[in-house]
Parts: sequence; C-alpha cells; structure tokens
Amino acid sequence: MTVWDDLVGQEKVGELLTGAARDADALVTASAADAPPPEASSMTHAWLFTGPPGAGRNQAARAFAAALQCVSPDRALGGVPGCGFCDGCHTALLGTHADVSTVAAVGTEILVKDMRDTVRKSFTSPANGRWQVILVEDAERLNEKSANAVLKAVEEPAPRTVWLLCAPSIEDVLPTIRSRCRHLSLRTPSMDAVADMLVRREGIERDAAAAAARATQGHVERARRLATDPAARERRASVLKLPLRLDEVGSCLKAAQQLVDAATDDARQLAEEMDGKETEELKAALGAAQGGRLPRGTAGVMKDLEDMQKRRRTRTQRDSLDVALGDLTGFYRDVLALQLGSRVALANMDAEQDLERLARASSPESTLRRIEAISACREALEGNVAPLLAVEAMTMALRAG
Repeated sequence: MTVWDDLVGQEKVGELLTGAARDADALVTASAADAPPPEASSMTHAWLFTGPPGAGRNQAARAFAAALQCVSPDRALGGVPGCGFCDGCHTALLGTHADVSTVAAVGTEILVKDMRDTVRKSFTSPANGRWQVILVEDAERLNEKSANAVLKAVEEPAPRTVWLLCAPSIEDVLPTIRSRCRHLSLRTPSMDAVADMLVRREGIERDAAAAAARATQGHVERARRLATDPAARERRASVLKLPLRLDEVGSCLKAAQQLVDAATDDARQLAEEMDGKETEELKAALGAAQGGRLPRGTAGVMKDLEDMQKRRRTRTQRDSLDVALGDLTGFYRDVLALQLGSRVALANMDAEQDLERLARASSPESTLRRIEAISACREALEGNVAPLLAVEAMTMALRAG
C-alpha cells in the first residue's frame, strides 16, 4: 500500500504529485552526488491544496510529504517515491517525522505565536530527512500576523524547505501567499470511490459502505466515521429526527439545547482524552515531580497550555455542530428533491418515509428558506455567535418554514 492510496478519487492530483516527488528525489540525489540539478523539474518550494470539505486536502498534502521523505531502495530501480513502508514514509504519515512539521488551528484562528517556532524551523536544513516540510492544515485560519509570518518564509525559503498549505478555496489565502504557490485543486470524490475505499481499507460490507458514502455525499472522513463508529450513526439518526420535533416553540428550544449539548459532550470527551496527558507531559518536561509543585517561572507556560486547550474545546464543539448542520442540510435537500420531482439520488434513503412526509406537508419555497436558515446558523457560528443562541434561531426558523 503506497502513500497515494490515501488520495480517494483524486487520480489527476495523484499523477501530478507523483511526478513532483520523482523530480524532488532527483534533486536530492543530484545534490548528494555534487551533480548539476535536472534541467526541468515540476518540484517547487510551496504548494497550495484546495477543495471542498471531505475532498482530502490534508491527506493529499501528507501523502506528498511522506513521498518527499521516502527512503525506499526501490527508488534507485525506478520505483515511485512514497512506498508507504519505509521509515521516512511511515513516520511522515504518523506525524512523528523530525522534518515534517504540522500546524493546525487549535481555535478559530492560527495565531502568530503558534507559527513562530515553525517559521524559524523552516529556515533550517533537514535534520535527518531529505526535505524540511511544513504542512499548514488550516491555511484559511491564518490571521493577519501569522499570515505575514508565513509570507516572509514562503518568499525566501531555504533550499530544501517545502511549504504545503491546505484551504477550502484559493480565495481563502492571501493573494501574496497564493501567488507564490503551485495550486492543486481537489474535487469531491465520487460516492463509488468513497465506498470502494471503505470496503478496501476498512473492511466494511459493500452495502453499508455505499450507504455511508451516500449519506455523507462523498465526504471521505465523515463516511469513514459513519461506517466504523456506532455512536456517529446514533448521533446522525438523532439529528435527522429533529425536523419532525419542531411543532412548538418549546420543542424548538429543547432541540437546540440537545444539539449544543451533544457537541459539548464531544468536546468534553476529546478534552478528557488529551488534556490530562498533555498537562502531565508538560509538567514532566518542566521538571515537576510527580504530584509536586511546578518550578518557579513556569506558570506562564502552563497558562499557555490551558488557553490552547480551551481554544481546542471551542473548535471541537463548533466542528461537531457543523457536522450536525451538514446532516440537516442534506435532509432538507432530499425533501426539496422530492418536492421538485428530481431524479437526484437521495442521500438519506434510511429516512425516506420522513422525507416524503415533510415533502407533502410543505412547499419547495419553505424548504429553501429552511436550508437558508441552516446556512445562516453556520455563518453565525463562524462569526463567534454563542452556539446556543445561533442554533435556537435556526430551529425557530425551521419551524416557521
């Protein structure tokens, strides 16, 4: 299994990255032998991966990072970099490679203090790998100061440094940054491609894999979670019942509270898994004895960790809410398809009776207004509106139609 197997339904992008990885390998080989570099090369120092949610932007970037660090002996025999088994590929995919640095938004923004060490590292030579790779998973969340720090690093990178930026669209990245990157646009993979991946990689039954791919409309990670996690299936079933429970104002407010509580529980579970471990590891690194007091002058470091964990909980809650809102949008899209007699395949075949019931009880115009209300809720959450307030406004709008 090569690193390119993670690119679900992205054959063209895979071909381009494979060619660039070959050229990158040739550049490193020539440099090690003090030979002149190849005259033509598709390798460059900065790449921008864009595509809709679920298309696999981060997976494509990480696969490319692994291929750049590939040390398989098969390369000398004409093999494609990115074997997936060598130490370079394995550690890059796991996120433990010393020369692959990953930056992701912990809260709603990537702050400049989160970028300082990474930008500084980008100007150094690889420690033991072939390239110094900087992967920014949420480039659209760079704020003004952190984006300017990235710009300076991308303008004049070290010879063996590669920046990999990921964002939903090219417009989400500063023009000055994107003009210095090679742009790769990913598309939403077909439902057949996602279903095949679930069967091949996760061992899911064909019918269950097809249902998960259809329900998530080609979103790779959500399809994987839906197919493998019973709790995710229960949460989705609960969300799809919400439109049937909005008969009164009280039921609207109760449904909103339940959605927010479910998202809060997700954030709390993640916090329980990660916060305690991170805190103990930092205390040990600072020299605190087991259960003892922290050394002097380290309170600020602990406060920074607590702030980061708080931002992560907020981000997790809003990401969980966004998944629920996506499921609701798909539900009303199916209602609209039935009302208009469209032949588009329904995403929520398991709720077909409920869809037909709502389709008969309302008009296409009211369904469109409901879809707009969900979109408005998403925008409000992006604007840092209190989650409960935004969701309550949405459920009231869904009731009004």
